Amino acid sequence: MARYTGPVCRLCRRAGDKLFLKGERCLTPRCAVERRRRPPGVHLQSRRRLSDYGIQLREKRKARVVYGVLERQFRKNFESAQRNPGATGQMLIQFLERRLDNVIFRLDFAESRSQARQFVLHGHITVDGRKVDIPSYSVKPGEVVGWKPASQDSEFVKTMVAGMPRKALPGWLGLDTGTLSGTVLHLPEAAEVESTIETRLIVELYSK
Repeated sequence: MARYTGPVCRLCRRAGDKLFLKGERCLTPRCAVERRRRPPGVHLQSRRRLSDYGIQLREKRKARVVYGVLERQFRKNFESAQRNPGATGQMLIQFLERRLDNVIFRLDFAESRSQARQFVLHGHITVDGRKVDIPSYSVKPGEVVGWKPASQDSEFVKTMVAGMPRKALPGWLGLDTGTLSGTVLHLPEAAEVESTIETRLIVELYSK
């Protein structure tokens, strides 16, 4: 399945929740979820109540949209979470949070995960001083994520990091505004991840 390239606000409306796919716009009155409470589509007839399977499928799609992963990647993360000790749902979120593009977003180096993914793919991001251009790279405790030295002098990076941090930083990450770098202090705990995703529903879906 190809990556979705249509209007991302439609995805938020379909999920019925803010997924913060457009950065700061999601915090303004221009947010499509605030302006249009109804989901996209024809509304001549009332929508039927979702079945349990439909609710579980919608939650899985919501998680995929939030982290910007395809079905194959998402299932691979779920299977890895199953093999690890601990609650599968919590381990799944931990694997998704450790993606390099998500870490860039959490460090406030990008306004959205899609923009963070673009920065990584274009070779602007380093991990422990070496360039990493794989958005799905899983960061480890102790690793330092930052900008490539040549990219730090560019105008778009200066604009992006001006006024950092603009949002609260998760407890599992440390930020050094002087060197424009962030450190992974430890693996993300459930209490440190701000998420509206019901992982229980996802586990139930894949357990059928």
